[in-house]
Amino acid sequence: MKNKLPRKVNSISAYHQLMGLPRPEHPLISVVRFESITHSAAMTSAPLLNSFYSIALKKNFNGKLKYGQQVYDFDEGMMVFLAPGQLLSIAADETLRHTGWLLLLHPDFLWNTPLAKTIRQYPFFSYAVHEALHLSAREEDLITDLIQHIGQEYHAALDSFSQRVIVAQLELLLTYSERFYQRQFITRKMANHQLLERLEDLLTAHFDGEALVHGRPPTVQAIADQLHVAPNYLSGLLKSLTGQSTQQHIQGKLIEKAKEKLSTADLSVSEIAYALGFEHSQSFSKLFKTRTTLSPLAFRNSFN
Repeated sequence: MKNKLPRKVNSISAYHQLMGLPRPEHPLISVVRFESITHSAAMTSAPLLNSFYSIALKKNFNGKLKYGQQVYDFDEGMMVFLAPGQLLSIAADETLRHTGWLLLLHPDFLWNTPLAKTIRQYPFFSYAVHEALHLSAREEDLITDLIQHIGQEYHAALDSFSQRVIVAQLELLLTYSERFYQRQFITRKMANHQLLERLEDLLTAHFDGEALVHGRPPTVQAIADQLHVAPNYLSGLLKSLTGQSTQQHIQGKLIEKAKEKLSTADLSVSEIAYALGFEHSQSFSKLFKTRTTLSPLAFRNSFN
């Protein structure tokens, strides 16, 4: 059976129509209760590709979310953040049911505000759905309260302050979400440390094998793909646990291997650079000096 083609939804008004909702009160923003969606089959018939931001607080969700070829069940409340152009698939064996809130935001609503530039800097908008934010009861109450405040402003008569008030509430919601993700990185220690162990195994296998002779050092994207996580999620997790991004972590492993070769192998700096996947020895020397304050030759000579 062929995969269903994604259904592109170009406007919030089109989303409302697809889901059997009344017309939005503003073309660029909407606050929806999931209980109000009457055409739930539209959410499961084909993947959705929306042209606007979606922030969902889902509770009592009886379906499954799909990311790539993996399907994930959620038996508790969670938040999912989607940027424009991200693909989301939902599967349900029966009529889809869930409660909670859905905030839809077109990028044009943020025009001429600082958030227009900074919203993409919140990494969770590129997390996979299985990296959803799971909230405590207190956190859920706080997020619900913020969404309701945005909803009150959305339903009120628009004036010259409406955009500023909504954007201020939205920035607060995103800041709290970022804080709660940091908490989640810490509280899910076992799963996170298992992920780190798999990362270490991957890097060790790469740098101890012959892969580098025929290619470049592993990229963040390639490592994240092998771990089945989003690159930004992996970097956020590593930052919270080690203080280093994924790129810095990969470079650290590479430098460890370089030090080993420089101190034990009878190879030139150029040969070591090539063995570690660098096309040009100058690039290797620059990275080595940046990370260690010594050039590769100076490091080697320190053993003489």
